[in-house]
Amino acid sequence: MTVEITRDLIVERLGRVPYDRFLFYLMGPYKSFNLNYVLSESERRDIDVDDLPGPLRRLFQSKDQIDASQALLRRVQGELRVTPGINAFLALDVDVDIDTIDAATQSVEFTRCSNATAFVVPFLGHNFGIGEEAGSILEALAETHSDRLIFVHEDNVTSAMIRSARVRWDVRLATYETEAELVSKLRMFAGDVMHRERRGDLEVRS
Repeated sequence: MTVEITRDLIVERLGRVPYDRFLFYLMGPYKSFNLNYVLSESERRDIDVDDLPGPLRRLFQSKDQIDASQALLRRVQGELRVTPGINAFLALDVDVDIDTIDAATQSVEFTRCSNATAFVVPFLGHNFGIGEEAGSILEALAETHSDRLIFVHEDNVTSAMIRSARVRWDVRLATYETEAELVSKLRMFAGDVMHRERRGDLEVRS
């Protein structure tokens, strides 16, 4: 059975927050780049992970750990749901079966239904998939939704997708160095969209 993705469906499947009807769709990689998946067993044996500096140690994240990229999205989501209390969500939260609607189509529909959408691109994330989904969204919705979209990438990330988003679709870009700065910039973006809706510059989504 095909599920129709609507604002009401998304709100119904998310927890309660002060601004239930302000939907903020967060996109980003759910998996970090992990050298445990890339190196052979003999190559891994030659490396003493405990002796590596912290940033390099994180590249050898245990397969049993909660993935750092998804954990980052969850922390950011939690911060936004508390302050300013908007309905920030990940695609996983709406729980639409990809056998009924493929992931790229879901992302387009979540963006279409949302007041704001952010593409979060951390340095250690597997960003190829997010680039493909972002490309699908921009192709489908950039003309009508560009004021509601933002790419926020870690300072040391470079990407052809990010550059083309700026040049081809005139999507807003921002960078961050720390998680606190990332949250702050997403709050400011959400606040700007909310203010523009109230002022009448953007269509109010109820």
